[in-house]
Amino acid sequence: MNNTGSISKESENQVKNPARGKPRNPAEYPSISVVIPVYNAEKFLEETVESVQRQTLPGIEIVLVNDGSTDGSLAVCRRIADKDPKVKVVSQENRGLSGARNAGVAAASGEYVGFVDSDDLVYPDMYENLWKGCLAAADCRGGDEDREDLPVFIQIGREEITETKEALPFAVEPPKEPQFLTPEQFQERLLLHTGDVSFCTKLIPRDFMLAHPFEEGVLAEDFSLQMKLIDDLRGIYLLPQIGYRVVHRAGSLTRRSNPSQFSQAYVAIVEHADYVEHNILPARPGLKEASEFFSLYERLDYLLHVPIADMNKTNKFYTSVVSYVRGHFRQILTNRHLSARNRIYLILLGAAPSAVRRIHWKLRKKKILASFK
Repeated sequence: MNNTGSISKESENQVKNPARGKPRNPAEYPSISVVIPVYNAEKFLEETVESVQRQTLPGIEIVLVNDGSTDGSLAVCRRIADKDPKVKVVSQENRGLSGARNAGVAAASGEYVGFVDSDDLVYPDMYENLWKGCLAAADCRGGDEDREDLPVFIQIGREEITETKEALPFAVEPPKEPQFLTPEQFQERLLLHTGDVSFCTKLIPRDFMLAHPFEEGVLAEDFSLQMKLIDDLRGIYLLPQIGYRVVHRAGSLTRRSNPSQFSQAYVAIVEHADYVEHNILPARPGLKEASEFFSLYERLDYLLHVPIADMNKTNKFYTSVVSYVRGHFRQILTNRHLSARNRIYLILLGAAPSAVRRIHWKLRKKKILASFK
């Protein structure tokens, strides 16, 4: 599949109509539970669940967690479970994505767990490939004898498409061949935006997730948790195959149908950058340049999205971001991971943030209006 353009018919058919091989002995395979948090997803849920039910790896348990939906999602969950004994339904008051995932892990019976968002899709061989990766990773060592008994995350590639099935560029390029990363190597990739932060592309021992639950009430929770739990892993084993399909829909957390809407995720990720700088960097000085890049880039992202009406001295978070940018002029000029465009925007926004944003918004608005003509 190309990085951009339309999804090929062959690719589309692979998701919807996988060719099943001859039956295999279930004893040869692990027990895997796939947790799907559900919140007002009645329009997409059945297609998502069907893509998991079509897995070439037999015996997969599906745990649907209805997280206080106000539409017909719970009825859809129960209808699916009535038809498939491998589907389990958990219903709870709304606790957010992290709370739903935690409830799903607690209810799961599999030795390993995976996560799928309720409006995304998975390829039919995703979990079979992840399990093969798990077997291959058993022989991988990161050069640290103290970590040899620690678990490994197995990660598969993902693609991104629009609601109309148009392919988008890869958010993260998958490797050309299997690759083992040490914890620090993976942390560096996350900070440089070259690593996949999503838990949906990973196969993880259930016991590990029970001991390291998702932080409830926190945005950008995947990044936050992975940066914190990485020290308890032997490493990450990356697979070259594409297995997960992210469907970008209007109204998602950071990709709004209306560009003037502001997601608090932009605030949360800056706070996570500060956590890395103050709590992880002292023990991992080799991440210094990557941490500087991440802190500056995420503040740039915030300044380009915060509503102009909120760019004033009464907004303490905004003023702290501007102060940080102004205080890191040398790093803006010298950090090799920042692009020339990043540097220019950071310098301009540090000097005159409101004025630059007004110009930026006018240019962006013209571009958006032009796209409708």
